[in-house]
Amino acid sequence: MQNRNYPTLGQATRIWARIGLLSFGGPAGQIAMMHRILVEEQKWLGEKRFLHALNYCMLLPGPEAQQLAVYIGWLMHRTAGGIIAGVLFVIPGIVAIMALSWIYAIWGNVGIIEGLFFGLKAAVLAIVIQAVIRIGGRALNNGAMMAIAAGAFIAIFGFAVPFPIIILAAGLIGFLGARAGLSAFEPRISRGEVGATQIADADTLLGEESPAHTHVDPGGALRISIVIIALWLVPVALLFALLGPDHVFSQIAGFFSVMAIVTFGGAYAVLAYVAQEAVQNFGWLAPGEMLDGLGMAETTPGPLIMVTQFVGFMGAFRAPGTLPPLLAGTLGGLLTTWVTFAPCFLWIFLGAPFIERLRDNTVLTAALSAITAAVVGVILNLAVWFGMHVLFSDVVEFSALGLQLDIPVLASIDWLSALLIVAAMAAIFRFGLGPVTVLAGCAAAGIVFNLTGFLA
Repeated sequence: MQNRNYPTLGQATRIWARIGLLSFGGPAGQIAMMHRILVEEQKWLGEKRFLHALNYCMLLPGPEAQQLAVYIGWLMHRTAGGIIAGVLFVIPGIVAIMALSWIYAIWGNVGIIEGLFFGLKAAVLAIVIQAVIRIGGRALNNGAMMAIAAGAFIAIFGFAVPFPIIILAAGLIGFLGARAGLSAFEPRISRGEVGATQIADADTLLGEESPAHTHVDPGGALRISIVIIALWLVPVALLFALLGPDHVFSQIAGFFSVMAIVTFGGAYAVLAYVAQEAVQNFGWLAPGEMLDGLGMAETTPGPLIMVTQFVGFMGAFRAPGTLPPLLAGTLGGLLTTWVTFAPCFLWIFLGAPFIERLRDNTVLTAALSAITAAVVGVILNLAVWFGMHVLFSDVVEFSALGLQLDIPVLASIDWLSALLIVAAMAAIFRFGLGPVTVLAGCAAAGIVFNLTGFLA
């Protein structure tokens, strides 16, 4: 690349801080924003290399947009660059979600705040439905994938099968289907275009060759893996040893550490698993509150999975032990974020040097295709589950022969919520409005309903 100087680490830090502050709109919007800044504007890397990194991050558990930032930061400035990029991508979200969690815990029952979250619930439900349609349209391209999606929905909705088991089963089906040579399992991960302007690798600062530090170094990979694993799991082990497995901090550390290694398919898929455990098993929060947290994450910068910080906050806030509730909630939220995002750095620093081997592994990408199909069914479960608890005030449980269903009481329908959900869906599907606009509009409507006395 002519007439451009390679950025210093300080200059790159300012770029990553800007990206972190602008990281609204979920993974699709965040990836497009990074492409615009890093490829089109800064010309650090080209289209082919950007897609190469993106396709690798799509194979990993965890938030792909944040991991893409870590990957490119590592590509540009080694391990320090990756750490800076990854941390700055989540800091704005950490601060915003923490502030909103405090407001929610202190003033959540105040009329205006209650009205605001009433409106957010309707918008979030419409956005989740949009995610089902968008991901389903891309992933369910044949009968086998549709069957996997249907099976995943039935398993989690009707039989409460844990999310990790569904993901493992789908991956195994994809793996075996590819090994058997079935055409339905031919990998179809997109390698298309991301942005409006396509930049050739040769016309960028990195050029077409891989930097020396990206070559496979088994010793270096082992060292960085040991450090990250220690930073991630030693605090978890200490909490279990000092506080016992039944303490809320131990439960948070253990649960979200497991979640961090099974979060294939993005935040919407994971939320079904989090809601299933946090609401029904641990009792950290109520179904409607899960939607409130998702509304926070949708309207603030950072990965959508930052909603887990709200879950950890509320869990510790309601079981503070000897600590003041707000302090316990703050520590619980930060602990959740730590064990959720620490593994993201491990996957990149350990696996990125092997990316060339993984990118063209047809069996691995077939397993991913099957997992993505299962994710559609899991997100559909999330939409149905949230919808029942937003639209109906009373839900009864039915169980027989292993089947476990929540059935809404039709007479308990909330017509005001129904009206707002229809309006939100019209805004998205009929008028093509973006998620931030829809969220803001529904939040404003909820406040108006409260102020005018429509919201009881």
